Order: sequence, then structure tokens, then C-alpha cells
Amino acid sequence: MTDKSTDPHCLFCKIVAEKVPAEVVASNDKAIAFRDLNPQAPTHVLVIPRRHGANAAESAEHGLMDALVSLAAEVAEEEGLTHGYRLVLNTGPDAGQAVFHTHLHLVGGRNLGWPPG
Repeated sequence: MTDKSTDPHCLFCKIVAEKVPAEVVASNDKAIAFRDLNPQAPTHVLVIPRRHGANAAESAEHGLMDALVSLAAEVAEEEGLTHGYRLVLNTGPDAGQAVFHTHLHLVGGRNLGWPPG
């Protein structure tokens, strides 16, 4: 893992640095949450760590997973997802990860079928 906390070429690092616009719905000192540009449900928010990590395993090494899940829970409450929501972490290209900066998908606002994908 790299010891850099940001990657100047990473889209999500640019969002954290406010160099690329995003519809931010919540943030704290460790994470930021913003609406997905291609929503798969009425509520689809991405929750990312402010520190760059290519995937969930790298972010876990820095103890950031708790911050992501906690912020996602706050957003879910604010969005009124009282009947449930899904948290999805895609790690690696075979799992569908397209942006290689850890991101948690918060999806809800409709009945979510199982199994996914």
C-alpha cells in the first residue's frame, strides 16, 4: 500500500479536495458522503474515506471502515430509510469496482431483491 493519503489522479480524491463538484449530503473528519451520479435506487449515496485507499482492505488497514459505516448510518437516517437499506463494498474489478478509491454504496428507498447482481 502507498503511504500517500491522497492521489492527485484519483476522481474521489479530487472530490474530497473540492476540485470536482459533488452533491455532498454529509461529512465528518474521516469521510464524506455524496449522491451517486448513476443512481440504482431512489437513494444512492457513496461514502468514501478522505484518505486514499484503493480498496476496502487498504482502508481497513487504516481503521476507516467504522467511519464509513457510521456516516452511512447517519445518512440513511436523514434520508428516512426506516424500512432498510443496503451497504455495498465492491473490491476489485471482478466485483465491479470502477473507481479505485474505497467507496461504500448506500442504496435504499425501494425493495431491494436478493441475490444481487
